[in-house]
Amino acid sequence: MPIDTNPPLATWTVIRSGRLTEPQQAKPRLADILIQGDTVHEIGAPGMDVPEGTLSIDATGMLLHPGLINAHTHSHGNLARGMGDRWTLELLLTAGPWISGNRSAEDKQLTTLIGASEMLLKGCTACYDLTFEFPSPTVEGLQAAAAAYQQVGMRAVLAPMVANLSFFEAIPGLLAALPPRLQKEVERLRMAPTDSILKALNDTVRHWKTDSDYVRLAIAPTIPHHCTDDFMVGCRNIAREHGLPMHTHVAESKVQVIAGLRTYGTTLTTHLDKLGLIGPDFTVAHGVWLDDDDLRLLGDKGASVAHNPGSNMRLGSGLARMRKMLESGVNVGIGTDGSNCSDNQNMYEAMRLASMVSKVQGPDWQNWITTDEVLHAATVGSAKALGFGSQLGRIAPGYKADVVFLDSRHINMIPLNNITNSLVHAEDGAAVDSVMVGGRMVVKNHKLLHVDMDKLARDAENAVDRLDQLNHANHQLYRELEPLVGSFCPGLATEPFHVHRYGACQHGH
Repeated sequence: MPIDTNPPLATWTVIRSGRLTEPQQAKPRLADILIQGDTVHEIGAPGMDVPEGTLSIDATGMLLHPGLINAHTHSHGNLARGMGDRWTLELLLTAGPWISGNRSAEDKQLTTLIGASEMLLKGCTACYDLTFEFPSPTVEGLQAAAAAYQQVGMRAVLAPMVANLSFFEAIPGLLAALPPRLQKEVERLRMAPTDSILKALNDTVRHWKTDSDYVRLAIAPTIPHHCTDDFMVGCRNIAREHGLPMHTHVAESKVQVIAGLRTYGTTLTTHLDKLGLIGPDFTVAHGVWLDDDDLRLLGDKGASVAHNPGSNMRLGSGLARMRKMLESGVNVGIGTDGSNCSDNQNMYEAMRLASMVSKVQGPDWQNWITTDEVLHAATVGSAKALGFGSQLGRIAPGYKADVVFLDSRHINMIPLNNITNSLVHAEDGAAVDSVMVGGRMVVKNHKLLHVDMDKLARDAENAVDRLDQLNHANHQLYRELEPLVGSFCPGLATEPFHVHRYGACQHGH
């Protein structure tokens, strides 16, 4: 019998006798949560009166926290999990045609379903997904990704990543540094023409039919110097015409910073501001190499940064300064980045790393990020970046009923001295028993209700085998490009810059 992926939503639901996590409170309190439709209506003492006919969910022994929100991921990366090891950001971009090429619409739905399934099983109920199609986004591909989120019952802001320059055109001097034969080879990696990409974005927005409470659209010009100014302004105009947020990678690596300085004569942030992109609906991904002026500008304009500590270290990009971001008035969310460069979609791990990264940047312990600040970023901060600021990130009246049920008897939660410290430093997703999104259970007793995991595993294995054959030529091209890109780009990163974000000392000693 097929699973009903959209059962009728009870008018009233009550979660009974759970222990509710609250901001800056060491101990969770026993509470009942009354839900009307998909929204929290009231929080009261155990045994509170509820309307007749209310559906009751027994949460005895459960710790309840708001669904975590992933401020930055890439669904196309899930099928490429584990394909590389010693990759810088620039080597990862070089590998793109090999690890993500020749995808069908079914592959795009599958790769999204893998990530959505992992996020839900690990307590994450919404994400900002910067998905990629070459050479241009398609309505079919984006609808396939949206269908995966709809199937599992998860929320997403789906942002097609777009650019009108290839990686090799975007890095100053890189194309000229390649042998003539490889210059000719990478010509086939050019993006679609500017007008074609902007038309595809417009078509997608105009024909979008997905429920906006669950899957919304955004625009993601991938990296500023991968886009001409005319292209960036075109993206901005589409976003503003349709009221969509924007998200782009800014100062993720030192190579990006140097490329930006060579291209614009200013920092990437300053240039984006000149183009009129930065505002409350704008999110910077990573921001590792932002300087104080950049952060002040972002804070003054009400922008967000999606902090991805796992991939920042995995790709050797450096250590972002979350404390300075907060001091500058920047809204900070927490993200996992894609599984092709951070290897998982575990927001508990991302929170733990965000805490740890702040603690290795200096001995002033009073400057370190607290676990309360990390949890706030992974819920309220991320919700604001996604454009759900008044709806998600809290368990409170008026907010959507996105609730994670943790088993208090799981070893991760024993003993429970401080719930926030345990969520950030001890939990890894294993204690997640059940997950509710919008008043509906989507995970129960550690199992997804709307995904056949055996089929998912078979489909993924078959797709990997087929794509490996289809991308054989792209893999061979990567093998030839790796030593060249792998020496040229680190050379750019040795150029002087007025900030330092690597974990090692300035001269590598």
